[in-house]
Amino acid sequence: MTETQTLEWLLDSDPALKWQVQRDLVRSPPDEWHATRDRVATEGFGARMLAHQDEDGQWAGGAYFHADFDEASAEAEEGQPWTATTWSLNFLREWGLDPVVLAGTAEKLAANSRWEYEQLPYWGGEVDCCINAYTIENGVWLGAEIGGIVDWLVEHRLADGGWNCEWIDGSTRSSFHSTISSLRGLLAYDIATGGTAATRAARRGGEEYLLERALFKRLSTGEQVGPWATRLVHPFLWVYSVLNAADYFRKAALFDATAPDPRMTEAIELVRSRRRPDGVWLQERTQKGRVWFEMDVAEGEPSKWLTFYAMRVLEWWDAAALR
Repeated sequence: MTETQTLEWLLDSDPALKWQVQRDLVRSPPDEWHATRDRVATEGFGARMLAHQDEDGQWAGGAYFHADFDEASAEAEEGQPWTATTWSLNFLREWGLDPVVLAGTAEKLAANSRWEYEQLPYWGGEVDCCINAYTIENGVWLGAEIGGIVDWLVEHRLADGGWNCEWIDGSTRSSFHSTISSLRGLLAYDIATGGTAATRAARRGGEEYLLERALFKRLSTGEQVGPWATRLVHPFLWVYSVLNAADYFRKAALFDATAPDPRMTEAIELVRSRRRPDGVWLQERTQKGRVWFEMDVAEGEPSKWLTFYAMRVLEWWDAAALR
């Protein structure tokens, strides 16, 4: 496909993706992509997800896991379930749903939702860095009070610069997965509020953790940290990849008005190398587990979402190189 044909292919999408293609790749007038984004509430993925919300404000009767989740059910499902409240909110937020559509949800969750860990209140967070980071993102989006979780996340950054959700089990080494999720939470807070000296410093430290490792290598040996690091998968969920990281660094650089860091070069070229001759990127793996509905294609098929994210990152990177 030519570039024009690729864009036409991307535009033939659910409103959740189409408005982002219009805004970030096609550069459509604001009134045009705003009109498409408004359709997220009434059509396609967004409308389908909203239809699953419970009267008490939750999805699937639980905060992070569905109401009947246990270890046995996880084994039967062959993967983590993705239907409960936190994941459903994550998807809706990432699709651009106007939070006005969820008016009252923050209050309902405060009253009715408790974390599976020790039944802690929803907007108070719990002990998992990734979960708390998602709660920050969803909290600033819905207007909930999440200042306490922000402070907690800053305080739980590890000595090597990043985060690890297994800190509670004694881990003192940061995780790529936990670090990218934590960074996204802090960036959302900084964008929404301007941040604090503490959140900005924590974010810089986490970014440096990844940049020192070229986004995909072990600091000790320079070898790739794991096959997952260069595997392109959508939805991102909690899973780290060079594309997930590059997408974060693009958003952070635009907010901070900074240039791309040259230490990302090899990771960016890995993303570029995955582009097929026809101009698209393939889904390289799908995450197992219970879902409300499929949001992307099967493994090995051309993914509009991955193609969009990759094109957007490369456009940002290449434009900076021309300045």
